[in-house]
Amino acid sequence: MPSKREHARIRELVAQYKASEDKVSQFLHIVLVALNESTALSQHIHSIKFRTKSYSSLRDKLYRKLEKCKAKKKVSNVTPANLLYKINDLAGIRILHLHTRQFTTINKELLAIFMEQKYKVKEGPFARTWDDESRAFFTKQGVEIEDSETLYTSVHYVIESASRTKVTCEIQVRTLMEEVWGEVDHSINYPHKSKSLACAEQIKALARSTSAATRLVDAIFATSEDFELKNKRKKSH
Repeated sequence: MPSKREHARIRELVAQYKASEDKVSQFLHIVLVALNESTALSQHIHSIKFRTKSYSSLRDKLYRKLEKCKAKKKVSNVTPANLLYKINDLAGIRILHLHTRQFTTINKELLAIFMEQKYKVKEGPFARTWDDESRAFFTKQGVEIEDSETLYTSVHYVIESASRTKVTCEIQVRTLMEEVWGEVDHSINYPHKSKSLACAEQIKALARSTSAATRLVDAIFATSEDFELKNKRKKSH
């Protein structure tokens, strides 16, 4: 149970976020402009979603972080002075694409944009995934792997602003099929996990189904591209 002092600290942190939210929003929209104006990126993505963290979500996250620190007998290092830097998902962007092979170009273009805009990559890219096929693909792309206990796949980047006040933004890249799972899981398990065992097992089954659906989409695009290539070869003879 948090002490009065810990409750007060979390209220102070949320108040600091409220006072500084304009800086988070400004950085988010600057990054969005860079992403939306990239022709190379737009050719390989389906859509972009974005948001700034709500006050209630931040409050819940800070309490969860406090519990984890206490369990490890550590002291939280988040202060009003470093809040915008230490909490990496106050600004969040999600890039959605149709099939797996598009990630190769998306990753290359994102890293080029970060370099051009002088955004330091604080974390990533790393892929949270659970099956061997995905691990092999992302390893080949030079992406670090983290096991996903919840059985979903998504690539994460955390970038920091080039401004005097350092602000961070989390960018996730995933397929549309994985987004379906993410939206369902978020509705049921965020900010607090469902206590229903049946529901937990069904969400795991959904994760496997969305992964299989992604592979089917991959196969459809691979077959289509192979068909077009063979047709071009026939016409050239």
